[in-house]
Amino acid sequence: MDSSMSPSEKESRSTASASELEIMERGEGWFKVRNRETGNICIIEDTFAEMFPMWLARILITASNEKWAMTAGQVATGFASSIIASPAEAGIERIVSPNETPDERPGCIIHIYHRFRNNLRSQMLSRIGQCVLTCPTTAAFNALPNAKRKAKVGASLSQFGDGYAKRDALYNREVWRIPVMEGEFIIEESFGMKKAIAGGMFLILADDADAGLRSAEKAVEAARTVEGVVLPFPGGICRSGSKVGSKKYKLGASTNDAFCPSLRDAVEGSQIPEKVTSVYEIVINGINFDCVRESVARAINAATRIPGIVKITSSNYGGRLGPYKLQLRDAVQR
Repeated sequence: MDSSMSPSEKESRSTASASELEIMERGEGWFKVRNRETGNICIIEDTFAEMFPMWLARILITASNEKWAMTAGQVATGFASSIIASPAEAGIERIVSPNETPDERPGCIIHIYHRFRNNLRSQMLSRIGQCVLTCPTTAAFNALPNAKRKAKVGASLSQFGDGYAKRDALYNREVWRIPVMEGEFIIEESFGMKKAIAGGMFLILADDADAGLRSAEKAVEAARTVEGVVLPFPGGICRSGSKVGSKKYKLGASTNDAFCPSLRDAVEGSQIPEKVTSVYEIVINGINFDCVRESVARAINAATRIPGIVKITSSNYGGRLGPYKLQLRDAVQR
């Protein structure tokens, strides 16, 4: 019963899958590829995404059934699409079966990310305290047991018990049993925090919005087959990608005008080809570089299955966004 990403952080579930893409032609800075499954042909630009480090907490939520575990997971990861304007980035990694959980109940694993460790601790306190403790039948356990840094979130939340909470040992874990009207809330005393990777991303350029959305949906499904990753935007898809800074206002980020189809003739240096009318962005965060790279590769393979996809590319900003480079060519050359 272990959902905690054991040695090598469950590499067996994140090993590279064979590429579906056949290279038909190479140009300067691009590949023309054919998806072997559907025969669809599109361009993949030979560019990279800039990724950056963030502190991660990985939390296992269990409940009496999957419905309530997912309800708690969905609420606890709300308002967390981008650290640009959200208080954190967060998402649901996967559903967990009872034979993988300490209390042998169904559950889900969520991720919470922040740039700063102390802020991450605060986000755990708020999100577990307001969204998991309050949800019927739930319990909360640490899903990063090997992390060197720990936050005593359970100990802090035990104060809600107003002196009646009890420290105990259950399931080979140190926990707090907090009395609540329903019965009691079980929470592990400490939760691990580690440096992780955020911002693995690519753009899907389509000849119509319907094809673009279907492609993005396929990409999200494939991305989630890799353990250790989350897609923080709504449904895993962002329709309003941003660039660093603003040309006109004092903003940390603003609309990515180079990839807005409606601005193709208005913006110098537009990156929108003639046929493209819609662009979607897929963003992936994960426990380490390798799982994010594999998730992006699987997502790109799936995205290219849909007719109407003209191009796959990414945005980068000369290192201003982050120090890690994820090359899109890795999706092709595997």
